[in-house]
Amino acid sequence: MKESNQDIAGKKITILGAGVSGKGLAILAKTLGAHVFVTEKKDTLSPEVEEAFKLQDIQWEVGGNSLRALDADCIVVSSGISPQASVVKKAQGRGIPVIGEIDFVAPHIKGKVIGVTGSNGKSTTTMLIGHLLKKYGYKTAVAGNIGNPLSLHASQNLDFIVIELSSFQLYWAHLLKSHVAIVTNLAPDHIDWHGSFTNYLKAKARLVRLQEPGHWAVVQNRDVDALQLSGKSAVASLYWEGQEPVHKTDAYICMGEQEAWLSYNKKELLFDYRDVDLIGRHNLENLAMTASALILGGVPCSNLTKQLSDFIPLPHRCTFVAEIDGVRYIDDSKGTNVAASATALTSIHGPKVVILGGQGKGEDYSPLAEAVKKEARVAIVLGAEKKPIVTALEGAGFARHIEVDSMEDAVKAAMALSLPGETVLLSPACTSWDMYPSYKKRGEHFQHLVNKYGGLL
Repeated sequence: MKESNQDIAGKKITILGAGVSGKGLAILAKTLGAHVFVTEKKDTLSPEVEEAFKLQDIQWEVGGNSLRALDADCIVVSSGISPQASVVKKAQGRGIPVIGEIDFVAPHIKGKVIGVTGSNGKSTTTMLIGHLLKKYGYKTAVAGNIGNPLSLHASQNLDFIVIELSSFQLYWAHLLKSHVAIVTNLAPDHIDWHGSFTNYLKAKARLVRLQEPGHWAVVQNRDVDALQLSGKSAVASLYWEGQEPVHKTDAYICMGEQEAWLSYNKKELLFDYRDVDLIGRHNLENLAMTASALILGGVPCSNLTKQLSDFIPLPHRCTFVAEIDGVRYIDDSKGTNVAASATALTSIHGPKVVILGGQGKGEDYSPLAEAVKKEARVAIVLGAEKKPIVTALEGAGFARHIEVDSMEDAVKAAMALSLPGETVLLSPACTSWDMYPSYKKRGEHFQHLVNKYGGLL
């Protein structure tokens, strides 16, 4: 469905999902005067959500999607609801419009939109943009897949709204117009949800393809073809010096040996790497894309590195944990796909002991194995994907690996095997769901174990 929902007063609206985004959508729909019904497949609502629904006089059901869910003028899907879900198919079969979270809110957004997506690095980039805009004095909201539903900022008078967008959200998007769109990178992810890498790319590319003339897209030079850029928006592409850009674009972000530059009309220094307290080459790319997006969006980035002095990086993304007996411990639990872990391995200099494994997403582990072979001295493997990862490592000719049954065993092994000057890197290349409820819990457990067995507790 590609139509606006400006006038839904008196309409019956069903919200699919009662998580964080579903709660926000339900309250927004109620505020707009709709008759709201929320349907949730889980058996219970969180106490917070249940209380909010009671206060707003919002009706709901749990434990599945009943026929009542289809008694609607429109169905709104919250983040992550699959287009293959039975209730979605039934609604479409009955001619009931089904729209996504982003499109439901888009008509009510006030302020310039900076949209951020990508396979990895989008949360860090989103937070960097929001931090800098606030430092420069702009009234700014940071929302979307970052954990702050876009619906909470409907009709707010803002200068900028920075939206992190997942491939799930973009699948349903038809209305969002980003004044600046950033695609941090593209690599296979969520293939189990989209069905193929091609479908995943189509969802990601939608952020750029929805732009209008005069808008800017900030992308990796190597991703220009994959995004199938329409030519409506101007394009700034990032490349590393020594690897000359393969695509001609309207502007270039050049990552040199020690400095990042933006070339558009003139060559402008973005920052010196030595002045930035972020771990990993990929985070330098995130910052360069951030600064370029702001400049191209009309925001001068004066004293950039000074403005970042109090920026707190998001946890579990190449986060420094401790240095014990000359060994650095890095928590990259958010590395939940092959590309993320391969990037972390190549972005952190020096020899490494890497901890891998968890629940997979149907990915090919061959690129991971090649990165491990090049960058790591030892690999420690655990979790449901233990065997496939080990098979890939052995297929790449990497024999220095051990298998363990728990994170505790992994940390103990890492401490026994690591040498002074090395880094122990937790970057699983998998989700946590076989052993932990979230990557956050996994990362926190890793940090606790490092501090415990390192004698820091």
